[in-house]
Amino acid sequence: RVMESHRDPLSDNRGSWEFQPEDTLIEETGNFPSTLAQANFNGQKKAGSAVDVPGLAYRNEDIMSESWRQHRKHVFVLSEAGKPIYSRYGNEEALSSTMGVMMALVSFVQAGANIILFFPSDEHTVVFLQKGPLVFVSVSATRQSEQQLRSELLHVYHQIISMLTQASINRIFERRKNFDLRRLLFGSEKVLDGLLDVMDSDPSFMLSAVQCLPLPSSSRDALSHILQKAVTPNLVFSFLIASNRLVSVVQEKTVLEDARLKPSDLHLLCNLIRASSAFQAGEIWTPICLPLFNHDCYFYAYVAYLDPPECTVCLVLLSTDKEAFYAVAECKRKIEEAFASQNALQWVANTQFYYVDDIGVANLKHFLYKPSKVLDHHRQLPQFTCPEMEVAYRSQEERIHLLDLYRNMHNRIQSTSRPLKLIYHSTGKETLLAWVTSKFEIFTCFTPLVTKKSAISELTKLLRWIKKEEDRLFICHLPKYSSAPQPGRSSTDRGSSDRPNTSDTGLLSLL
Repeated sequence: RVMESHRDPLSDNRGSWEFQPEDTLIEETGNFPSTLAQANFNGQKKAGSAVDVPGLAYRNEDIMSESWRQHRKHVFVLSEAGKPIYSRYGNEEALSSTMGVMMALVSFVQAGANIILFFPSDEHTVVFLQKGPLVFVSVSATRQSEQQLRSELLHVYHQIISMLTQASINRIFERRKNFDLRRLLFGSEKVLDGLLDVMDSDPSFMLSAVQCLPLPSSSRDALSHILQKAVTPNLVFSFLIASNRLVSVVQEKTVLEDARLKPSDLHLLCNLIRASSAFQAGEIWTPICLPLFNHDCYFYAYVAYLDPPECTVCLVLLSTDKEAFYAVAECKRKIEEAFASQNALQWVANTQFYYVDDIGVANLKHFLYKPSKVLDHHRQLPQFTCPEMEVAYRSQEERIHLLDLYRNMHNRIQSTSRPLKLIYHSTGKETLLAWVTSKFEIFTCFTPLVTKKSAISELTKLLRWIKKEEDRLFICHLPKYSSAPQPGRSSTDRGSSDRPNTSDTGLLSLL
């Protein structure tokens, strides 16, 4: 069990829960355990290593080499003092002078009472984002728009916040302008590398939606019912995730009244879990911030895989009580017992992923579909669906190529200066059709010789198929449970010491 540092009380609570605030201690000591060997799993040290992340291979790449310059997209993070914090490629120390120049540009423009947003060059687009004391820079040779690149930088910022909270970062730099944030983020590079890699090939971020595991509605409802019955005071969210897709989510009743779970928060949570094999080692109890829900506070996440050693079905339970590990672990035990009695894991294992050939639409190669106003749950938790990649798009390069085409269509159709409803675009290798209505967004990829009339006709058939399969492709009902806070326990009862407790470990000890 991984324990966390003591937190201060916070008055800004959501609904009836008592959120634990950010860590106020870490900047005083800099002692933040960050190796897997220091993580304590129920009193036992377990060995392990991080999953392979492509970006790690470039950590020590020579910044003077041509290969470093040829990367399609660089991302840099630095502080207002020009201190390097992160680089997607190359060593931050070697890039300190480059980041100093970037900060000089920001400061020069700020001196004129302006903000630098971006500037284009012949081959690159350079985008800046400043969030409090942190500055994010993207240098991209892709066709992504300035808004899309800035959105990616915002996700990087939120990923950092998910580990440290916004209030902690702001307070650190208020006290020490030249603080080296790498001391606290040491070991988290693979999380940020993994996030940037997945954003290159996963349309979830572009659509601001989550992808659900295709599952018969009866099976999904039964799984949700099991989660709904396993509750404890201060439990807020229960997630079941399989193959990096959402199977079921159950939440406390007052969540819908006071706040909504944003897809971005779920993306960041899944990325954290993917980034470290420590989560496969046993039951993990760790603080985690959901930036778009409350950027200054931690939830306490219980993470356990239900199908070791395969580790494809993951249970995530979020509580607001840092002392609730054993109570939440008991919920997991009840869920496992119910799954075993109904052979529920086999329902997930037998999931039928679908391909374009299963749909019966001529010349279709791929599509993305996001409902907008079908049912209320799509506004509460935006979702999308797409088929498995065909042979032509199974390599990483081809997946990125296809997503680049979708991004270009998405940027044009969502343009604030000239929004469009329908776009037909033909290239040498494929034909694309994008259509946005008040009820859905759809982006389709056809073979290259399809005419506009034929593409629209086939798209209509596709929409009929999606409508017929809607209950299988989407979570059509968000179950709720009532989880009252523990009586007699208020935020002031939960350790408000300002002094460091260096015996505790936090989220970064898993990385």
